[in-house]
Amino acid sequence: MARWLVKSEPAKYSWDDLVRDGRTEWDGVRNPMAQGHLKAMRNGDLVFYYHSNEGKDIVGIAEVVKESYPDDTDPKGRSLMVDLKAVKPFPTPVTLSAIKSDGRFATIPLVTNSRLSVQPVPDEAWDAICKLGGL
Repeated sequence: MARWLVKSEPAKYSWDDLVRDGRTEWDGVRNPMAQGHLKAMRNGDLVFYYHSNEGKDIVGIAEVVKESYPDDTDPKGRSLMVDLKAVKPFPTPVTLSAIKSDGRFATIPLVTNSRLSVQPVPDEAWDAICKLGGL
């Protein structure tokens, strides 16, 4: 099972929105590298939910419940999307500053390519971030 991180601005679609809705289409991703990650996602893969711009922290864990399919918000018809459902919140959100200040995370995409909206998370980083967040 692979593990991932997706980003959303809380004002656009927050963790609380996902919890309220239970499930959502993860659409609107246009970056080719992020698109490749969406294509690689499989049902059951776990996903960190990261609030970007406001908060800048990992606030919960979601799960992929529908593998990639055409994104109907793309007028060019080239992009993919997946469906996610909320699994559990982090008791303590893990901030970007905490991640950047911890040498264990120096090579993860959140630190090295922070603008990428969908990115893989190595198993050892996943486990360490979960511990930091109280899971």
